[in-house]
Amino acid sequence: MKMRKFLLLSLILLPGLAEAQTTSKAWRITKPSWTAADEQRFGEFVTRLGNAVENRECETVDACLRSTANPYAGTDPADLRLFADCADLPYYLRSYFAWKNGLPMSLVSSVNTLPGSENKDPRYSKFGNAVSGRYDIIPSRTSNPNAVQLLNRTIVDMTYSATFRMMGDKDAARFTDFYPVKLNREGIRPGTVIYDPAGHVAIIHRVSDDGRIFYIDSHPDNTLTSGMYTPKFTRSFPGHGAGFKNFRPLALQGATRRANGEYYGGKIVGALNTQLANFSVEQFYGNSPDPAGEWNKGKFLYRGAQYPYYDYLRIAMASGDLKIDPLQDMRAMVADICVNLKDRVVAVDMAVKAGVDRKPHPERLPTNIFGTTGEWEDYASPSRDARLKVGFMDILNQSRTLVQRQRSGDPAIVYSGANIALDLLATYERESRACQFVYRNSAGGSVTLNLEEARQRVFDISFDPYHCVELRWGAKTPQELATCMDDENKRLWYDRERWLRNQWERRYDARMDYSLDELTGPKPGAGIAQPPDVDIIRLLNSLR
Repeated sequence: MKMRKFLLLSLILLPGLAEAQTTSKAWRITKPSWTAADEQRFGEFVTRLGNAVENRECETVDACLRSTANPYAGTDPADLRLFADCADLPYYLRSYFAWKNGLPMSLVSSVNTLPGSENKDPRYSKFGNAVSGRYDIIPSRTSNPNAVQLLNRTIVDMTYSATFRMMGDKDAARFTDFYPVKLNREGIRPGTVIYDPAGHVAIIHRVSDDGRIFYIDSHPDNTLTSGMYTPKFTRSFPGHGAGFKNFRPLALQGATRRANGEYYGGKIVGALNTQLANFSVEQFYGNSPDPAGEWNKGKFLYRGAQYPYYDYLRIAMASGDLKIDPLQDMRAMVADICVNLKDRVVAVDMAVKAGVDRKPHPERLPTNIFGTTGEWEDYASPSRDARLKVGFMDILNQSRTLVQRQRSGDPAIVYSGANIALDLLATYERESRACQFVYRNSAGGSVTLNLEEARQRVFDISFDPYHCVELRWGAKTPQELATCMDDENKRLWYDRERWLRNQWERRYDARMDYSLDELTGPKPGAGIAQPPDVDIIRLLNSLR
């Protein structure tokens, strides 16, 4: 009875599911073009998965796609792997949805870095990339593509963050997979992709009425996590394509239709920017661009007043006039960091289970700790930890701003208490104590921490997967460190990596492959002497 109810609900939410109830491996095209209705249904599909991740009903790509959150669960061939890392995830979900609904799919298969990019790694090219090749999924007259082979290997092997590092503002024969969107609820919606130029990708599953944007992202270990859009996603040179982008709608042209309604042959074309109602470069240049064309001098204006980008975005994304409850904002910011901490527990545990902490420390760090491959990419956490540091920095900066705006009489701030700083402090202390997480130490014992304790040691937590789990969580007391079995060499690595731990900015253009003897202090672009201030308690006490 429950399954019948679930399938009925799925059919209501995602029309067209009935014809998708098959375990066939064949990729059949029955609808030659993506319509507005298809885009909406794709967004609903992502929303269902994202809500399951946010509610911690599933924690991996395969678990979520096999759960009732996926309306197509139970229709997959047994050998479908269901695996995707961060750059794969949007493509994987889009391709999976296209296969299940008989839609065409095409993706960038190769890129070239644009001239002047000293960094030859296209994931971090200085001026962005250009499309140099495309891969189209089109049935032939005699056969259909094998969807399992495509999803298990071809698509995940072909996609990486370099395919997101392009602006998508120019129409070309070799079109980009994405286009930049307007900063409103029509442009930014479930299914919209977020690209961080530091090499991370996420996909939006929910936008709240008060303008908050929530996303899910995947990691090399196939885990899925959820989060809230904040300055941890940075803006950058427009050619990098940082920010929000939607998949370009596709159409199969010149195909032949069989008697059974399936299409074969023809070619896949992408919609032109002029055909897209939500195409815009506003997020790069502002809604009042700099006359000289300098992207970072463009202004974001609302009702004649100028706002910082992240504040403007929230105003633009709100349903109606934005009203901010400072105490609710504090709860939301703490909750977002809490999710990140609990997700980090899973990530560090994966490294421990793989036995990386028991291996000898390599003689050198990777060329760049933020952008690398192999064991370091799979189990190190410098980017994850950098986003966590930015989260704590943001909660301090936002709190200062909320206090200032309320005391200046800003009508957007809804607060009726007597002392906003005192109430924000009380809210933070209550919520941070309530956010508790547990890691297993090297002896298998449980160590419980809360969010405030994590804040106090956020610049001590080790990103290095070769360190014991106690150092991965920034242990300082002899009692907590007693179970760590790291030798003197590893302890020296931990001590000398403190310069890198102090750094919150992810730099991909800096050399970092230092030996232990060379790692004696901050280097150009690698490490800073003192960490930024994240002491939210001291700040709010000073504002009381």
